[in-house]
Amino acid sequence: MGSIYKRGKTYWIKYYRQGKPYRESTKSEKEADAKRLLKKREGEIADGKLPGVYFDRIRFDELAEDFLADYRINQKKSTARAERCIKHLKREFEGARATDITTPRIQAYIEKRLAEGAENATVNRELAALKRLLNLGARQTPPKVDRVPYIPMLQENNVRKGFFEHGDFLAVRKALPEYLRGFVTFAYKVGWRFTEISTLTWAQVDLNQGIVRLEAGETKNAEGREVYLDEELKKVFIEQAARRVKAGKLSPYVFPNQDGTDRIKDIRGAWGAACIAAGLFRLEQAGEKTVKVPTRLFHDFRRTAVRNMVRAGIPERVAMMISGHKTRSVFDRYNIVSDADLRIAAAKQEAYLETQIGTISGTITDFRQKQGETGGR
Repeated sequence: MGSIYKRGKTYWIKYYRQGKPYRESTKSEKEADAKRLLKKREGEIADGKLPGVYFDRIRFDELAEDFLADYRINQKKSTARAERCIKHLKREFEGARATDITTPRIQAYIEKRLAEGAENATVNRELAALKRLLNLGARQTPPKVDRVPYIPMLQENNVRKGFFEHGDFLAVRKALPEYLRGFVTFAYKVGWRFTEISTLTWAQVDLNQGIVRLEAGETKNAEGREVYLDEELKKVFIEQAARRVKAGKLSPYVFPNQDGTDRIKDIRGAWGAACIAAGLFRLEQAGEKTVKVPTRLFHDFRRTAVRNMVRAGIPERVAMMISGHKTRSVFDRYNIVSDADLRIAAAKQEAYLETQIGTISGTITDFRQKQGETGGR
């Protein structure tokens, strides 16, 4: 049987689960509140549940560490992004009890992040991390979370739509340092992610057959991939191999850094300068200065490769295998229609309609003639 007693003016309750005593403050000076809480706890125990006081002891910090440990154990590719999400979430929830993470508090967090200028997609990634860490806590044995609150998600309308026209690509490539030109050529044609190209080693290349492979587990979606090199890319790889021998630094990477000692890790400085030199920038005000900001991202090569493959007549399923898009929805988001595409569509439609004039009864020509004969009545 449970019991009620006072410490000072505050009521406390005592109850048992599996012979172990639990003491809990009601944080109230009213005996009725103590009776209600004791009845609730005894009901939870009778149903085979852990008493709520157990969940009150679990803090956000513990759940966050479990969440990051899950990423590390499973060697997920997006561990760095998960860590960034937790860093932002800690500003609001660090030290908070799991039972205090409620929908109103989450909504307050959303408003605060939006006021700071965070994009909807960024906030959604953070909310997804919060939901994941709570779900992981609920699946523990014994569970650390007794319920996962409703977490509202924001509508995402900031999907990037940048891509390269061929002339823009040539201009940027020409402005880049020589060691990056083969690197961007491969990205432009194949559409692989930056890290997939920068970590590509000669062990993954069959130069005689003109094949490049990514083994399962080396890609973001953990699926293997294989592409055949066209003549230009074969030439790029042959030049990379010759440069490697000439430098006398037998780096395992196909596209090493400028010193030839390691893989390419950061090209932001060279990339920004090349875009500006190619005229791909916009002017922004930074205090009293007007600065040039590049309008192209390296990731735009991924969108560009998808679009070019589809327009070249390559079956979409094959294009997805080359670029590494696992789902059709994401592939469709990358398969972007440009202004040039829309102009071509309009021209093709006009040409088609021109071929239809005067060919059958009821065409535009017949309609115009009838209108003239009847005076437009």
